[in-house]
Amino acid sequence: MSHRILVVEDHPLLRHGLRALLGSHPDYLVVDEAADGRDAVAKAFHLQPDLIVMDLSLPGTSGIDATLQIRRRLPQQRVLALSDDDSEIHIGEAMRAGCIGCVKKDCAPEEMMLAAKSVLAGRRFIGQDLASLLLDGVLNPEKARDTSPWDRLSSRERTIFKLIAEGGTNRSAAAYLNLSAKTVEKHRANLMRKLRLNSAVELALLAVDLGLVQRPAMSRPLVTNGSSTSLAN
Repeated sequence: MSHRILVVEDHPLLRHGLRALLGSHPDYLVVDEAADGRDAVAKAFHLQPDLIVMDLSLPGTSGIDATLQIRRRLPQQRVLALSDDDSEIHIGEAMRAGCIGCVKKDCAPEEMMLAAKSVLAGRRFIGQDLASLLLDGVLNPEKARDTSPWDRLSSRERTIFKLIAEGGTNRSAAAYLNLSAKTVEKHRANLMRKLRLNSAVELALLAVDLGLVQRPAMSRPLVTNGSSTSLAN
């Protein structure tokens, strides 16, 4: 009997590669694909597959939020997370959301297949690189505590943070970086989550505090002959 698998990944090339890899196993049947969190939730409810391979960093509804929604309704659903984030916090969030396993997107095909086999059997699985990261956090707790969320941003996320803080949009940042707007949206969602920000206003205020952008000039009233105007400081 074939194990039915749903693949959730927003990058078409990686999504098709995962489908081909998993489909090469005689006991696995990839029943469908999804490119965003909302579609993943809908297809999970409809198909109720044996395994969901879930990208954590999806545009819009993240993979973590999608997993939470799925597991709330289907508590026995087995989810294998795909992470491109070298952060023990991200991995912890995924496992608390209900993922049974987690591997990096650039893991070896053999590790991916072993992870799928383990999660289908109900066993937890952490990829080798991620396990080393978690172990380092356990052995060096002071280092983990001293690392600020800003330090956990990738260089790309920092660039997008600054562009958005300077008043840019996803589209303008995408044009500047020669990326798709969808990719920028994904990076923006990741950095907002890592920095625990809920709005563009909070992002702008943090950018000022970090010295990445200048604080807007304040104005003071100038009274002249009973009327008032304003002058920038």
